[in-house]
Amino acid sequence: MTSPALSVLDLVPVRTGQTSSEAIAASLHLVSRAEELGYRRYWFAEHHNMPAVASTTPPVLAAAAAARTERIRIGSGGVMLPNHSPLVVAEQFAALEALAPGRVDLGIGRAPGSDPVITQLLRQSGTTSDVERFPEHVRDILNLVSPDGAALRFTSGGTYDVHATPAATGAPEVWLLGSSDYSAQLAAARGLPYVFANHFSGQGLERALEVYRTQFQPSEHLDAPRTFLTVNVIAAPTREEAEERSLPNQRMMARLRMNKPLVANETVEHAKATTDEFAGMGETIMAAARATWIVGTGDEVAGELQSLAVRHDVDEVMISPIAGAYESEPLETSPGRVQTLELVHAARGALVA
Repeated sequence: MTSPALSVLDLVPVRTGQTSSEAIAASLHLVSRAEELGYRRYWFAEHHNMPAVASTTPPVLAAAAAARTERIRIGSGGVMLPNHSPLVVAEQFAALEALAPGRVDLGIGRAPGSDPVITQLLRQSGTTSDVERFPEHVRDILNLVSPDGAALRFTSGGTYDVHATPAATGAPEVWLLGSSDYSAQLAAARGLPYVFANHFSGQGLERALEVYRTQFQPSEHLDAPRTFLTVNVIAAPTREEAEERSLPNQRMMARLRMNKPLVANETVEHAKATTDEFAGMGETIMAAARATWIVGTGDEVAGELQSLAVRHDVDEVMISPIAGAYESEPLETSPGRVQTLELVHAARGALVA
C-alpha cells in the first residue's frame, strides 16, 4: 500500500532561555531539512502573545522559508482571518506567490488564535473582518488573489477593479482549516480543499470529514474532495526518549486548560523534576492530550501514521513535530524536532514529493 505523503506544521516553539531569533532560526533550519527529506509542504500557524509560541505572523515566516528552499510548498496553517483585513491577507499571499511561484498555500482559519484582549489589539490597526462575515471574506480572498482580481460594484452602477498584486501569473492554493463542521461545510460549498486540525482537537474528526466529502460541490478550484489532517508527533531512537520529549508539551497543555500562567517550553529535565505541580487534574489533562499524539520510535510512529491515513482515507498527513529539548541541546536548532522528521522519513523510505 502506498504510504501517505507527509507535511509539517510549525508553531515555532520557544524553549526556556531561547530568544525569538533563536527559535525562528531553529524553524528555518527545520524547513530546510524537511525539504531535503522530501516532505510535501511546510505551514506556519498563527498564535499571539504566547511565551512558548513565536509563530505570530505566518506570511513573514513563510517568506523566510521560501527564501531558504526551492521545492517544498510553503504557507499558513493557518491565517486566522477574523484578525485581518481580507485585502491585506490577499496582498501578502499574492506577494508570496510571486516570490515562490507555484508552491504557496494559503490556509485560512476562523478562530482568533488568542484571547479577547489580543483580538481587540489586532483590530485597532484598521478595518478587519469578523467571524460572522467569514464566508464572505473567504470569497473575497479567492477573487483578490486570482490574476483577474476582484471588481467592486457601486450602488451608483460603476465598478472599481482591485488586484492583490499587479500582473499576477498564478495564485496561492487556498485551503480552509477547522476543528468542527463549520469549515468543513464551507469548504464543501465553495469547492475548496479542507484540513481538519486534529493536532488541536481530536474530537469530531470523522464527522467533519464525512460532512466535507458528502456535501462537496465541484468548483473552478477543485473537481473532487481533497483533504488531510494534522497530528502531533514525536519520534526518537527509543520509546523512553520519545515519551520524555513529550513532557514539556503535555505540561503546556495542562497550563492552558487549567488557566495557569503560560511560560516558555520547559526543558525535559525541568519537566521531569517538577511533576508535583500538575498532580490530580493536571495529570488527567496531560494524559488526555498525550492520548491523541503519536509518540514512539521511528518505526512505531511511521506505522501509526500509515494506519491513521488509511483509517481516514487521506493521501497526506501533516505532522506537528512537538519534541521537547534537553538542557544541553543548542538553542539555534531543534534536535528533537529534526530527529522526528529524520526518523519518520527513514522508517518510511522515500516520501512522495
